[in-house]
Amino acid sequence: MATAGQWIEGARLRTLPMAVAPVLIGSAAAYDLHAFKPVNAILAAVVALLLQVGVNYANDYSDGIRGTDDVRVGPLRLVGSGAASPRQVKLAAFAAFGVAMLAGLGLVLLSQAWWLLLIGAGCVLAAWGYTGGKNPYGYLGLGDVFVFVFFGLVATLGTTYTQAGTVSLPSVIGAIGTGLIADALLMANNVRDIPTDSLVGKRTLAVRLGDRNARRSYVAMLAVALLLVLVLAPAKPAILLVLLLLPICVMPSRRMLSGTQRQELIPVLKQTGLINLGYSVLFTLGLVISRG
Repeated sequence: MATAGQWIEGARLRTLPMAVAPVLIGSAAAYDLHAFKPVNAILAAVVALLLQVGVNYANDYSDGIRGTDDVRVGPLRLVGSGAASPRQVKLAAFAAFGVAMLAGLGLVLLSQAWWLLLIGAGCVLAAWGYTGGKNPYGYLGLGDVFVFVFFGLVATLGTTYTQAGTVSLPSVIGAIGTGLIADALLMANNVRDIPTDSLVGKRTLAVRLGDRNARRSYVAMLAVALLLVLVLAPAKPAILLVLLLLPICVMPSRRMLSGTQRQELIPVLKQTGLINLGYSVLFTLGLVISRG
């Protein structure tokens, strides 16, 4: 029987900034449009956080029953380690998805954007399909695409839309930026797992690119995410606050490019999550200051 501490570790708290970041950016874009709604923002955050926890448990369950986690470098896996049964972890994933759907329904009722119910259903299906089902797309190298779409574009633009009824250029730039950083986090995780994933036939994008190119793509994604704010700088100069993250990106980037031991890449996950959170906070400050 897994302890409370093991369940918390299995939820992979270091990945939660990836869920909070798009909600902050999307809400800041709504504020920039004079349409910020705190209750909607809170509900969007609940949806994003619980979907992320659900994804983490679902991934733990699916990889565990496939044997992908039998030899794993990194945080505890509940099923792979035997700390919890597959059924328990599966139910935990479904519980997280269920509460996320209830919060999402509340958000739809407030915004009256009923078509978002289809988007919400798509989010849950994408969350489960990452490593679940007969043909999980995470095993085909498509996980990075779905992370960018759902944890970048959908989460950010959806947050803005449920408050403002529209989207804007800042929301689009922020969505692309946070989506790229989320992909960088996934890439760091998958680079660490290239040897074990290759053995079990899990063809992630990192496996397909190869170790060297996958590491380089991590650096490129962070660079593009930060430099994209230059598009907004002429109209909103305070958005350049985001560039304060450039020096902070140096350490994880150097570790990704030069780390020879897989264990050396584990801290990069936390660092990248914090970079995403920092990006969202500075992006938000930039929009708020620029609006004046």
